[in-house]
Amino acid sequence: MPHFTLPDLCDAHAAYIRVTEPIFTNYGGKTAFGGQIVTVKCFEDNSKVKQLVATPCQGKVLVVDGGGSKRHALLGDMLAEQAAANGWEGIIINGCIRDIDQIRQTPLGVQALGIHPMKTDKRDLGDINLTVTFAGVDFIPGQFVYADNNGVLVATKSLL
Repeated sequence: MPHFTLPDLCDAHAAYIRVTEPIFTNYGGKTAFGGQIVTVKCFEDNSKVKQLVATPCQGKVLVVDGGGSKRHALLGDMLAEQAAANGWEGIIINGCIRDIDQIRQTPLGVQALGIHPMKTDKRDLGDINLTVTFAGVDFIPGQFVYADNNGVLVATKSLL
C-alpha cells in the first residue's frame, strides 16, 4: 500500500469521506493501513473473527463491532498473526485486544478501544458483512477504511 496520512486524505478527498470519533488507539505493527471493508458484528465472542482471519483476504480490513465491550479481548496474538499471514491489511475493533507486545511486532494494522487480558467465549455467535455503526460512522462492507496515528476514516471509494 502506498504511503499516506489521514490529514492528506482528508484534505484531498473531503467529499468522499467520514471521519470517526477519536476513540481508537493504534496498536499494530503497521501504523498506517487501509483497504476494502469486511465487517463482523459480535459481542464478547470472537468466533466469527477467528473464522474470517483464517481466510485469505488480500488488501482488506476487518471491522469488528464488539459493542464497545471492555470486558473481553476480541483479538489476540495468534489471530493477529493469522490475519497478517492471510493478507489482511488491518483490523479495527470497537472493543479490546490482548497480547499487545506480540501484536506490536505483527505486520498488521490494529486499532481498538483498549487492552484487556481476558479472552472471549466461543459460542459461534455473530454476523458477517452487515453495515455496522460505531464511532459516529457507518462501516459498509465493500467501502474503504483508512487508519493511521491520526485516526480512522471511511470512504465511499478507494482513495489510493
